Formats: sequence, structure tokens, C-alpha cells
Amino acid sequence: MADTTQSSYPSPFRARLAKLDKAWLAFLLILLCVAALDTPQFGPTVQFTTNALLHTAPFILFAVFAIGYLKATGAENLLAKAFEGRETRMIFFAAALGGLSPFCSCEVIPFIAALLAVGAPLSAVMAFWLASPLMDPAMFAITSGTLGFEFAIAKALSAIGLGLLGGFGTMLLKSTSVFADPLREKPQVGGCCGVKTPFGAKPQWAFWKDADRRSLFRNTTWENGLFLLKWLALAYVIEALMIHYVPAAWIAQILGGDGFQPILLGALVGAPAYLNGYAAVPLVGGLLEQGMSNGAAMSFMIAGGVSCIPAAIAVWALVKPRVFAAYFGYAMLGALIAGSLWQAVA
Repeated sequence: MADTTQSSYPSPFRARLAKLDKAWLAFLLILLCVAALDTPQFGPTVQFTTNALLHTAPFILFAVFAIGYLKATGAENLLAKAFEGRETRMIFFAAALGGLSPFCSCEVIPFIAALLAVGAPLSAVMAFWLASPLMDPAMFAITSGTLGFEFAIAKALSAIGLGLLGGFGTMLLKSTSVFADPLREKPQVGGCCGVKTPFGAKPQWAFWKDADRRSLFRNTTWENGLFLLKWLALAYVIEALMIHYVPAAWIAQILGGDGFQPILLGALVGAPAYLNGYAAVPLVGGLLEQGMSNGAAMSFMIAGGVSCIPAAIAVWALVKPRVFAAYFGYAMLGALIAGSLWQAVA
């Protein structure tokens, strides 16, 4: 008779393996495969990854402590002021502040749900939705350190521009059937991060005077540090292999050149392939070294950032499919515009 007890009583190794984060697991498996299949390349791969992490370390530290401070002080509550006043004003402020928000993926849903619950117009929410996943303090620091300050500024401006495109586009089309009755159901405030009233408290800038806020600062700093480290380590090891194994001529042939085609392909590839914004930065850096055009790099970052799984889930959870389709359409159009402009000036 077959032994059926193994699945009920997993070995300690299997239990530890099941608890291991998938990003770390992928990182270790890649290194093991390199060690087994191409042993001479193992050392250079580890060295490249280590050097890249050390180069990025100052930007990681700045990003981690900046996010910790914003969380501990409650500065994110100031974002609510973007959704007060006239609709046009709301769109401008929502697009501008969306890129500065330090929200994690699960916090976006209750924050947006709260805005919709108190009557914020969908146009302003759309502006925030589109700009928010593209840039934040941590993303700006990592992008500056890897792709350069100019690229980071261009991406931040593209995030704001995309927010304006989506916000004013939604305002102009709000009377059409696409945006009529947009919500799946009446939004409820709350979420997996325990956010009950995302903008109901005043910031406390001297957070160290409060024990709970000090604890929040420590936890946020530690969690974001590990988050950035694991994704950047995985991205850098993939970049090392890509540079070594993928012929530069292939990248240059597909995504290189000055025409519109590389920009379009960058957006089309970025939308489904972009899993994490921080991991995408070094990968794009590697692709640029292999011959990817500047415009394709920008369109990849914009289309992928807005359509990545956490950002897309936040939208899909609250609005009907036709509004989600509009959100994705804005992302693709904005990516093509941003890529074309960056190609022209870079």
C-alpha cells in the first residue's frame, strides 16, 4: 500500500522551504543553476550582484528611512487635501501628489475606497491611481542611483503627465457609458493594512516622542529594507546573466533604434512582464547596456508600472471592467507619449 502520510507531515526542510519568500527562493535557485551548469560564471555573477547592491546601497538606505519617516509621522494624511475644492484643482493635485505617496500595494485599496466613499470624483481618483504606482520616494532614489537623475526626473514628470491625461480624460468623458456607475459596489473603508480612516489624523512630525510611532518607524524601515533588498538582489542576478548570455545584438535589433516601433514594443512587453517596480529598474539598466533605446526603456517602465499586478488589483477590486479597461488604455497611451518624448530629448 502506498504511504499517504508524507503530505500530512512534511519534513523540516520542506516546511522551511514553504516559508521561504518566493523572491529569495528564485534568487537562490538561479545561483544554484549557475553553479551547476556554468561553474566558471558563478563567481562573476555573485561579484556583479554584490557590487551592484553596494553601489545602490546609499539610495536604498535613503529610501528606507524616508518611507519610515513618512509612515511614522503620518505625512501621507496630507494627500487628502488634494481631493478638496474644484474638480480641475483636484486632478492637478492628485496627479502631482500621487507620485509622492508612500503607500504599499494593500494600502492603495482602502485609501481609494475611502476617497470614493466620501464623494471624491472619479477623475481625480483616476489621476492618483495612474500616477501613484509609477513613482514614490524609494522608487526615485533607486532609479536615480541606477538609471541616472535625469531618467528619474523624466519618469516622475511622466507619472504626473499620465495622471493628468487620465484625470482630464475621465472628466471629459464622465457623462459617457464608460464611466457611468463605475463602482462594483459601495466602497468600504478599511483593508489588509488596518487602515480605517486613511486620512483622518494629523501628521506628528516629531514622531520619536510617541512609542507607537517609534515602533511603526522601526517596523516600516525593517520591512521595506528587506523588501528592497530581495527584489534588487533578484534583479541584479538576472541582469548579470542577461548581460552574459543574451547577445546585445538581439536586444538592439528588437528594442533598439530611433523609430516608434521600439517604443511600442517596450510598452507591449512591459505591460505583462513587469512584476515589481524596484526589480524593473536594474533590469532596464541591463537592457539599456545591451542596446535598448531610451524611448523603449521609458515606455516599458510606464506601461509596466501602471499594469503591474498590485496596481491593477487595486483598480480591479473597486471599479467595473469597462473602467478598468479605460485605466489600462490610459496607461498604454501615456507610455507611448512618454517614450516618444524621452526618445526625442534623451
